[in-house]
Amino acid sequence: MKHTLAVLVENKYGVLARVAGLFSRRGFNIDSLAVGITEDPTISRMTIVVRGDDLVLEQVTKQLNKLIDVIRVTDLGAEESVERELALIKVNADANTRAEIIQIVDIFRARIIDVASKTVTIEVTGDSDKIKAIQTLLRPFGIKEMARTGKVALTRGSKSS
Repeated sequence: MKHTLAVLVENKYGVLARVAGLFSRRGFNIDSLAVGITEDPTISRMTIVVRGDDLVLEQVTKQLNKLIDVIRVTDLGAEESVERELALIKVNADANTRAEIIQIVDIFRARIIDVASKTVTIEVTGDSDKIKAIQTLLRPFGIKEMARTGKVALTRGSKSS
């Protein structure tokens, strides 16, 4: 089972290394990690996806809360949060295939952000299933490069995490 954690930390040198080290020392694998500053530049938000049962989640949460730079850890359940990923996909595209690729991009409400003579670069946002689906449809054209962010998430409604 995958768990998405929102971890607010002080925006200081070395915090990311300490959090990653905690996971490594305890033998927990990070499926996805996204980090960025919040509306307050002194605070960063880490969105961490970890796989495991409720016991693993409890252990990870307890260990994170022991770190001095951690302000708050929140488990974001899928039904109570909004989650997105971003992918940039560079695909082979010649004159014969370009129109078909544009159709796929339109269907997924993605965007073409760069065009070259033999490639197009596509930006797509959505849940991981959407990213996987467009990737599957673009694979026959030849994916030259792909960069994918980790999941970012916020709680739904007026509640804060």
